[in-house]
This record gives sequence, C-alpha cells and structure tokens, in this order.
Amino acid sequence: MAAANLVFFMNPCFLHNPSPQRFALSRTGFSSSSSSSVGLTRAFNTNEFLGDFGARDPFPAELESNFGDKVIGNVDTEHRILIPNISALSLAQQQCSPISPIQSPMSEEDIQNLLRKVVGWRLLKEEDGLKLQCLWKLRDFKCGVELINRISKVAEAASHFPNIHLEQPNQVRAELWTASIGGLSMNDFIVAAKIDQIKTSDLAPKKRIWA
Repeated sequence: MAAANLVFFMNPCFLHNPSPQRFALSRTGFSSSSSSSVGLTRAFNTNEFLGDFGARDPFPAELESNFGDKVIGNVDTEHRILIPNISALSLAQQQCSPISPIQSPMSEEDIQNLLRKVVGWRLLKEEDGLKLQCLWKLRDFKCGVELINRISKVAEAASHFPNIHLEQPNQVRAELWTASIGGLSMNDFIVAAKIDQIKTSDLAPKKRIWA
C-alpha cells in the first residue's frame, strides 16, 4: 500500500521553540534535525483533506490583547488549515447523488452504523424494503403545516423527497427510503441529517408551569 502524505500538528507549547525544528515531509515519511526534541501531538493523513484553505488575519481585539507576545517561537512557523474531504464531513454537509436502479440497497450493518448519526429516526422493516421514520409532536395544526413546509424546502434543495404525513391535529410523520432500489441509500441518511437541523423549538408544545 502506498504511503500517504502526512501533516503534523505540533503542541502549542512547542510551536515556537527557540531551537528551530524542521521536518522534511515525503510520501515515505519524515526526517528531522534539531539540537532539542519537539513533542508532536497528532498526525493526519492528508488524503482526508481537500487542500490548503489558508488562514485569517487576526481580529482587532486579538491584536489589542498582544496575543502574539504571549508565545515564544520561530517567525517562520507555517500554519495551514485543511478542508476535510467528503468522508470526513458530517452527513448534513454532504450532497445527494444520483442513484442507479441497478444499485443495491445499503446493508443492515451499514444502516445501523449510520443510524447512530441521525437523531430521532428509527428503522422500519416493511414489505417494500427498509425505511427511516421520524415523528414530531407539535403545538397545534398550524405548527404541523409549518414543519411540513420547512421539511419540503430542505428536501427540494437536496432533490431527495420523503413521504410526509400530518396526522391527528398535531403530529407529523416523515419516512425516507429510495424506492428505485427498494431500500435505503446514503441519500436517505443525508436528507435525514439535514432535516435534523431544522429549527423546531418554536413549534413544540408549550410546557405547563404549575404554581
């Protein structure tokens, strides 16, 4: 297996060491030369990042605090911010992708692993395949309609649509699955995670306060 590039993040207390420590990075490892040792806290595989994102300038309040005088170190220290790639992004940050009808549904093992990442959704086993289901108890009928509108906007933006039902006067039920493959796909979990981010606190039943 080919070795990957590594980016090393140094412990802040060693960031500015009076004795310069230099690392030569390559696809096979790294080498260093220094008269004193430097502690390394973490190493990341750069294949998990999209690239160099750069860094921001300090805010005025940070300049006024003289934060730069509170650490000692080398003037040539390099700081890099790397953007995580798709495998490292949360489900809600990912985008749905086209599903081929010949694609197989997700395995139950994969489903159980992803189920931990969506809040309030449960797995349904039905005749036409596995589905995700979520229920919301709301304050009243109007709040139910409002939640459906909010879910619809998220689904439309993702181009992957759940079945949404307004039940009783104040309950909304949403179900997600990919009908074309007869089961669940990654798109279902992505949309479930996006729906989880919808604000619902203003639609929830008011708590009774007892005197």
